[in-house]
Amino acid sequence: MSFGDPNNPYGQQPQQPQQGGQPYGYPQQPQGQPGYGYPQQAPQGVPPQQGYGYPQQQPQAGYPGYPQQPGTVQANNGYINIPALGTVQLASMGIRFGARVIDGLIISVIMGVLSVVGVMGMVGVAGNAAEECGDYMDPGYDACMQDASTGFFGVFFGMVGLLIVIGLLYEWLMVSFAGATLGKMAVGIKVVKEETGQAPGAGSGFIRYIIPYAGYLVCGIGMLLVYLSPLFDNSGKTQGWHDRAAHTLVIKKP
Repeated sequence: MSFGDPNNPYGQQPQQPQQGGQPYGYPQQPQGQPGYGYPQQAPQGVPPQQGYGYPQQQPQAGYPGYPQQPGTVQANNGYINIPALGTVQLASMGIRFGARVIDGLIISVIMGVLSVVGVMGMVGVAGNAAEECGDYMDPGYDACMQDASTGFFGVFFGMVGLLIVIGLLYEWLMVSFAGATLGKMAVGIKVVKEETGQAPGAGSGFIRYIIPYAGYLVCGIGMLLVYLSPLFDNSGKTQGWHDRAAHTLVIKKP
C-alpha cells in the first residue's frame, strides 16, 4: 500500500489537473464562454450596453443636433429655434439701435424736405393775403384775413398730417410685409412672427408700430421706455413690450 507524500498526514495523493489545465474542485466553464471576471461580450449583432455605474450622457441644449422646441432659446447664447427658419441668431440691442438711427436719418430727411415745402406754402398764403386784403381800414379786410388764416392753418396741419402718414407707412407697411425698414435692411436684421418665422403682417405690424407712440402720448417718455424694454426681457429673446404684444422677434437675417 502506497502512502504517497510522507508529509501529508492523510496520506492522500495531490489532485492532478484535468486535461486543459482546469484543476479539480473548481466550477467548470462551458467551452466557448468567457470565464468569470472577464468582460462579457455581447452576441454578434447586438449593440453593447454601457456598464453599470457609469452616468448616461444626454445631449445638451444649444448644441448641433439637439432638437429645439419652437420659441426656445438655446442656453442663453443668443440663438433661437423658429419654425421654417431653424436656428437663427437674435439681433442685439446695439444692432437694433444702429437700425433705428438710420431710420431716423431717413425720416428726418423726408420730413425736412416736406417741412420746407410746407413753410414755403404758408409764406405764399400769407403773402397773397397781404396783397389781396389791402389796407386794414378797408371794409373787407377782416373777412379777407380770416380766409387767409384758414388757408394758412390748413397748409400747416396738412403738412403735419402728411408727415405722420409717411412715418406710419414707412415703419408699419415695410415691417408688416417686408419684415424690415431701410435701416434694418442696412444692418442685416428683420422682424418675424415668433410662431411662424414669416413677416408680421398688417395686424401685428400695426400693433408693433403703434405701442411706442401710444407710450409717448401717455407718459411723455413712454416711447423711449418701449424701445429700451428689450433690456428688461429675462426670457433671453430680447423682446420689447411692443414685440411681446405683436408676438414678434427681431433676428439677424439667416
